[in-house]
Amino acid sequence: MLITHDTRCALDAVVDLVNTAPEDETTDGLADVTSLADFVRKHEISDVGVLSEHDLAAVRKVRGRFAGIFAADDPRTAAELINELVAAAGTTPRLTDHDGYDWHVHYFAPGASVADHLAADCGMALAFFVVAGEQERLRRCEAPDCRRAFVDLSRNRSRRYCDSRTCGNRLHVAAYRARRKEAAG
Repeated sequence: MLITHDTRCALDAVVDLVNTAPEDETTDGLADVTSLADFVRKHEISDVGVLSEHDLAAVRKVRGRFAGIFAADDPRTAAELINELVAAAGTTPRLTDHDGYDWHVHYFAPGASVADHLAADCGMALAFFVVAGEQERLRRCEAPDCRRAFVDLSRNRSRRYCDSRTCGNRLHVAAYRARRKEAAG
């Protein structure tokens, strides 16, 4: 599956956005307008004006809808959620070559809010996976104490953890210690 630079940026943004949602008693990664501005800056989201509390609430709502896509059990459900999200954003595909990047497609309308921008561009990035029959690559970490979202871009679709160095390694070490303890008697 060919993933262009702008699609990869949108995938990184949607994963980071979903992962800002509080899990259990953790703090919200989008606690205030300043954290939203940091998110926008980190992901180099263009054409965003002055952010407000209204933008923050709208982005949190979009974040919840993206979380539903990662939780979808089948492509039809994912497609329905993506269609609703992208349609509500007023998607307007257009070619652009801004900020030193070659030609690529933006799906948000000129002057769109940051929530509509994310819904359109990130929604279309996820749509490409459904169209390619790769919806199962939109996953949640299998570590019991972690439910972070990620996109499995491994060749054989075998990635199970959001980060093999943390969640994966922690579980492998725990399994090794359990085997050693059982063998010791």
